[in-house]
Amino acid sequence: MNPDQSHGVALAGVDGCRAGWIALALLPGHTRPQTLIHASFGDLVDELGPGAILAVDMPMGLPDRISGPGRGPEQAIRPHLGARRSSVFAIPARAAVEAPSYHEACNLAQQTSDPPRKVSKQAFFLFGKIREIDRLLQADPGLRDRIFECHPEFAFCRLNGMVALTTRKKIRGVVNPAGMAERTGLLARHGIDPDSLAAPPPRGAAMDDLVDAAVNLVMAKRYVKGLTAPFPAKPARDRYGITIAIHG
Repeated sequence: MNPDQSHGVALAGVDGCRAGWIALALLPGHTRPQTLIHASFGDLVDELGPGAILAVDMPMGLPDRISGPGRGPEQAIRPHLGARRSSVFAIPARAAVEAPSYHEACNLAQQTSDPPRKVSKQAFFLFGKIREIDRLLQADPGLRDRIFECHPEFAFCRLNGMVALTTRKKIRGVVNPAGMAERTGLLARHGIDPDSLAAPPPRGAAMDDLVDAAVNLVMAKRYVKGLTAPFPAKPARDRYGITIAIHG
């Protein structure tokens, strides 16, 4: 994408959270990013306005069959993450993501994967948000060049010279101060003012959600400058033409 395309439009890094979606967004006419939160992804897209570029920590593009441990993007980035590779959940085929229950999702995932695999609970809990974006991209193909998938741990790895970070964001469900410090320090070196992350996140979001949104904002900035690449390098598309790739 040409950098001129970002002129006058919002750039946003987005992450899912308890309340729905949190974004750290650089809005037209502003020099400091703003924190936004919405229950609906569509409402967030609407608030950001026409032409907005969104880097989102959520799988996009659902193949009809899976070969190996997850979609191509998950398989492509895991080797770069070392001890952080467990943060990359294996997302199953479309039929499983569209299933109404965990039991049915596991059955359909086994039927559409080689070798047969069930679904992790961590992945299953994402399915509602995956479907929310998927419906939007199906309904409006014009959004597909403006809303793209990122993975925060891989984004940090890319910003760190393709060296995975060594500390965890959370330990036993509690924010790890050392992990947060490592990430906010790296974000500061890439243009995210620490003051943007100093205030507590809005109700319904956690600090790690805001930090993930921040690194995705860096990816959105890099995307419009042509500084990101898709993983895998030659991504497939699903039955609706949605690209199956993580950008970093």
